[in-house]
Amino acid sequence: MKPGKYSFIQQEQVIWGRPAADAIADVADELGAKRLFIVASKTLNRKTDVVATIRARLGARAVGLFDETEEHSPQGSVLRTAAAIAADSPDLIVTIGGGSPIDTVKVAQIVLAEGIETEAQLSAYRVTTNADGSWNTPKSKPSPIRQIVVPTTLSAAEFSNIGGSTDRVRQVKDLYVGKTICAQAVILDPAVTVHTPEWLWLSTGIRAVDHAVESICSRTPNPFVDAGSLEGLKMLSASLRANRHAPGDLDMRLQSQLGVWLASIGIGRVEWGASHGIGHQLGGVAGVAHGHTSCVMLPNVMRWNREHVAEPLSRIATAFGAPGGDAPDLVQALIRDLGMPTTLGEVKVGREHFDRIAAAAMQSPMVKANPRPITDPAQVREILELAL
Repeated sequence: MKPGKYSFIQQEQVIWGRPAADAIADVADELGAKRLFIVASKTLNRKTDVVATIRARLGARAVGLFDETEEHSPQGSVLRTAAAIAADSPDLIVTIGGGSPIDTVKVAQIVLAEGIETEAQLSAYRVTTNADGSWNTPKSKPSPIRQIVVPTTLSAAEFSNIGGSTDRVRQVKDLYVGKTICAQAVILDPAVTVHTPEWLWLSTGIRAVDHAVESICSRTPNPFVDAGSLEGLKMLSASLRANRHAPGDLDMRLQSQLGVWLASIGIGRVEWGASHGIGHQLGGVAGVAHGHTSCVMLPNVMRWNREHVAEPLSRIATAFGAPGGDAPDLVQALIRDLGMPTTLGEVKVGREHFDRIAAAAMQSPMVKANPRPITDPAQVREILELAL
């Protein structure tokens, strides 16, 4: 085993199986928070009673609400969110929703910490990479306002201190890192997830599978990460299928949420590869939904990397309950069983997008850290061809 390290993020607790409104109120009491600002997805706020129930439970402590975050967290949306938060001077943010609002608030915390006013100023804090794939991570001040998160998808954004934000001029989804931008507390309440559209719930479940697979196949493996990722894969391969066939089974939905927690402990602790790196650019260039990017890319990246990750793929197959099986095929079978797209054509990406996707992907630290080295845009296009 090579020398290594595992760095814990500044996340204090994960609460599961309790009503979100009660858990939020209790966490606010523990933290001494008096002014809570809610960031929520528009649909959740305007078409369900989830946010209203939480605001009623908090009473006068709920001082503001913003529900205008946008998919893929474009820089402009981040700046607008930060301005809305600052206007109400809260001492705690409560984020309710999926990866887009969670990532938006993460990057907004950097905006608030650094007094950023423009997209150009924000870009100065994005992660850049060296030729070997190592990260150049600008340091930012501690967030002046922490967030607690009630996730409604399985994207696992709540379990990292890395946020994604899209630069619409460059058409690149960049990464931002801050020590205190992660959720201070995560509240897993399966009851609030029943409003999540099935395609979004299941596709982000595959996103979590992607987290686990690329952690296990990482060129910087970690035994702690491997253990959680493998157990997470076991839980997700069973619970996601159950979620599709019995969406009202809250116990199985909670199993998926707990599986995501385990499957995602490698976020920011080990290097990921081309499934994430190319997937980010499918969103930034072609507007492909976050979870769908993993559905169409993960099995094909696994196949392209096969000779470089044979032993990790063997362990992944065992986690899926098929020792000796073909791990890429097992992952693709799960995606098909969930009724998710498996080709780029199904998400409306064609060869006319390849050059832009490849060019953007070559700026990604994850592409540069792929276990099979990627040194030329032609190799990205080769992977994209597999996914057509």
